[in-house]
Amino acid sequence: MAFGAWWWTWATLHFVVLQKGGYSVPVSFFDSLISNTLLGCAGLLVTLTLQYYLPSQNKYTYLLAFCAVLTLLWLAVTRTLLLSLLEEGNEYKYFFSQSLVIRGATGFLVIGCMALISVLWYTLQDQKETDKRRTEADALAKEAELNNLRQQLQPHFLFNSLNSINALVVSQPQKARTMIQQLSEFLRGTLKKDQKAWIPLEEELQHLQLYLEIEKVRFGHRLSALVKNETEGARLPVMLLQPVVENAIKFGLYDTTGDITISIEATRTDGHLILQIKNPFDAETSSPKKGAGFGLSSVQRRLYLLFARSDLLQTAISENLFITTIKIPQS
Repeated sequence: MAFGAWWWTWATLHFVVLQKGGYSVPVSFFDSLISNTLLGCAGLLVTLTLQYYLPSQNKYTYLLAFCAVLTLLWLAVTRTLLLSLLEEGNEYKYFFSQSLVIRGATGFLVIGCMALISVLWYTLQDQKETDKRRTEADALAKEAELNNLRQQLQPHFLFNSLNSINALVVSQPQKARTMIQQLSEFLRGTLKKDQKAWIPLEEELQHLQLYLEIEKVRFGHRLSALVKNETEGARLPVMLLQPVVENAIKFGLYDTTGDITISIEATRTDGHLILQIKNPFDAETSSPKKGAGFGLSSVQRRLYLLFARSDLLQTAISENLFITTIKIPQS
């Protein structure tokens, strides 16, 4: 559409200039029609050529040479056709010869402009395609890393549970059977979940409760949990809390001798879902300051992949409590 409008405008201007120069309507019309039709074909040829071959930055001189050769070819064909079709005598031949420099400069300018526009257009298209491929590759890499994190988390929890079942089989077979049933239900629920999905916080807490029941079979009366949800309609990535609570149990129970309570509190502030998981620890025997462990590091990496932010998971120590805080943006 733009090319057609440009061609029509340029041909009309050509016709008017020849009319003002004293040439008849047929001469002006055919001169304009033949010259600009061939010039338009030359411009289209440049555009089509550059569609399949874009010169590198150090080879633009080849493009200029191509435009110059195309201009000379256009002049030769135009002269042959006009002088054979228009029998206006020596006066028109003389006029055409005198206007060759202007025609050549104008043709080179038009063809060069078409080449420049085509180079810019196709370069931008190539850049868009490159950016699209890079975005798709980044998305695939991100999804692969998320899958890798999940595949590392599930066996980690499963092996711990199987070891506990193995320990209970002989001494407490009823507890072992109960734990096997609960583990089966937990894994069945995990497999049904779309790992890319966001789910309501209430659903995540229900699934987490099943995990806590499994852990209570392992640790008996020593483990209790206090869940407080002050949000409504909050959502979060699926299976985000389980590794955090597992980390809290690890630091809370493994390095202390008494009963512990894992506290899970959910609030909503400034467009963020705030989750706080607290567990007691013995400052003399526990070492949370030396590292968050695989569970928290995987959650932090997952949050970064999802939101491109590294400040969404923080840990702190307050007296005898280890506090993990997660912020999840809510749309």
